[in-house]
Amino acid sequence: MSLEAEVLALKEERNALLLAHNYQLPEVQDAADLVGDSLYLSRKAAETDRPVICFAGVRFMAETAKILNPEKTVLLPDLAAGCGLADAITAEQLRTWKGEHPGAVVVAYVNTSADVKAEADYCCTSSNAVRIVGGLPPEKEVLFLPDVFLGEWVRAQTGRKNMHLWTGDCPVHAKLRPETLRMARAAHPEAEVVAHPECGCGTAALPHVDRILSTDGMVRFASETRAKEVLVATEVGILHRMRKLNPETNFLPIQEGAICPYMKQIDLTDVRDSLAQLRFQIEVPTETARKARLSLERMIAS
Repeated sequence: MSLEAEVLALKEERNALLLAHNYQLPEVQDAADLVGDSLYLSRKAAETDRPVICFAGVRFMAETAKILNPEKTVLLPDLAAGCGLADAITAEQLRTWKGEHPGAVVVAYVNTSADVKAEADYCCTSSNAVRIVGGLPPEKEVLFLPDVFLGEWVRAQTGRKNMHLWTGDCPVHAKLRPETLRMARAAHPEAEVVAHPECGCGTAALPHVDRILSTDGMVRFASETRAKEVLVATEVGILHRMRKLNPETNFLPIQEGAICPYMKQIDLTDVRDSLAQLRFQIEVPTETARKARLSLERMIAS
């Protein structure tokens, strides 16, 4: 039996839902029931009636699924799949920051630990961050964390002056600088350019970017565009899905080395073993989960 067939059989045996993020290895994406960004996968995790969720992503995603499904078994096929951005702020640091801005509304990017989400008023993803921040009372101070590049973009889109940003970043996206984009555009002058708002090139290079899009937005764009060539500024894992959706367009990374080691931590063998042994079950302390659930439910509803 092939590895792919083993995974399929185990999904059926366990009545499990296999979720994969857009940045996962192609083999994992192809085996998944659903592939998408954090917001889409969070919504699907909240909706499922299957007793087991196997999350091919990183730890904060599996924690989110567990918070939304406390009675279900949530698996992360490799516990080493962390997130450099999520590590940029701790709950203790957030509590200190909140103390410096009493009464401020805390908006936490979903790329954060469960402990940090428990201290937040709202969670968001790159798909709905502008909508959430833009919908807050204008007189309220906003603490946005932890990604400074996404925060700068949200602040520019909303025109919000009373928005404070934590100075964290995604190590992969932060390396995609304006000069990276300029070199890619010089090599492909006719290409359209789409960039993720976490990118270090995003806000500074807006005149040279055709569209700022979340990963889910990039997927939709890929299925709709008729461009001959598109430069993509985000983690290279998304190119697999974009190319499958639209083989007529040449999708190219602005940097071949834009690879997240955490997102590439899980392979199909890990998925098989996790399903076979119910290995690496994710747990979130009850009180932490209770507090974090409200901020996540607000994110899903937005």
